[in-house]
Amino acid sequence: MLRTSLFAVLTAVCMLALGVVGAGGQSAAPKQFPVTITTPSGKVTVTKKPRRIVSLSPTATETLFAIGAGRQVIAVDDQSDYPKNAPRTTLSGFTPNVEAVASYRPDLVVIGFDTKGFASSLRRLKIKVVHHDAAKTLKGAYTQIRQLGLVTGNAPKATQLIKEMRTKIDRIVEASKNRARGLSVYHELDPLLFSAASSTFIGKAYALLGLENIADEADSAATGGYPQLSAEYVVAADPDVIVLADTVCCGQTAATVAARPGWSRISAVRTGSIVRMDDSIASRWGPRLVNFFRAMSSALARLRQ
Repeated sequence: MLRTSLFAVLTAVCMLALGVVGAGGQSAAPKQFPVTITTPSGKVTVTKKPRRIVSLSPTATETLFAIGAGRQVIAVDDQSDYPKNAPRTTLSGFTPNVEAVASYRPDLVVIGFDTKGFASSLRRLKIKVVHHDAAKTLKGAYTQIRQLGLVTGNAPKATQLIKEMRTKIDRIVEASKNRARGLSVYHELDPLLFSAASSTFIGKAYALLGLENIADEADSAATGGYPQLSAEYVVAADPDVIVLADTVCCGQTAATVAARPGWSRISAVRTGSIVRMDDSIASRWGPRLVNFFRAMSSALARLRQ
């Protein structure tokens, strides 16, 4: 009897020493908070798992839901249209209102733009702010996903998401390099012919695929990677692939492009190599990047048939 009791005591002591048993006999979860991340705008320390998150960044909204933090999100901005079950409001990420955001009593706000000291105003109200500008590279996009996982208590799911994205995108890029060799692309942001050069995030995605970007020669410090091209410029450049990132906003289709004066001579129009891309997928750097690369790979495969 004494031997049995002694064995039980020793077992319990060993389990406590190893951290196996926690309060109430429950398994002790790994400590996640406090956690500190470093963003371009500075360090952010979150002391406990946030329960009332406001996202004013469509990319962040997609990421938060993809990593399992959706239940913690109580409000998103008026541009966060994905996923459909995100709690969309009239809040603006471009012209944010401090009082309107604070009325939701958030314990964490994620922003994509810091307009007129908006972040500082929230911090004065003791509200934690994570400011993520547009990612410049895939590595930067992965870093933002990882950081959102850390500050929301969803690090394992964020890590898994990054792993899946990297695997899929790397596979697509590798398969597309030969298909894209010697081909050029025109990325259309709107019918005014604003485009995205290789210095932008989406431009770097085209470079990864091996495509030459016709907007590069028109890019300059003044255009910031988004030059406005002329119809004559595009026709003369004769792109092999046209990507329409203005299908939702502006109703652009292969037919509307072909109907533009002189555009019927463009190689992409003649071969039907016009990719209609959902505007939001083409302008964000979150989980649906895989969709973008997959759509481009399919277009290149068709072109090479």
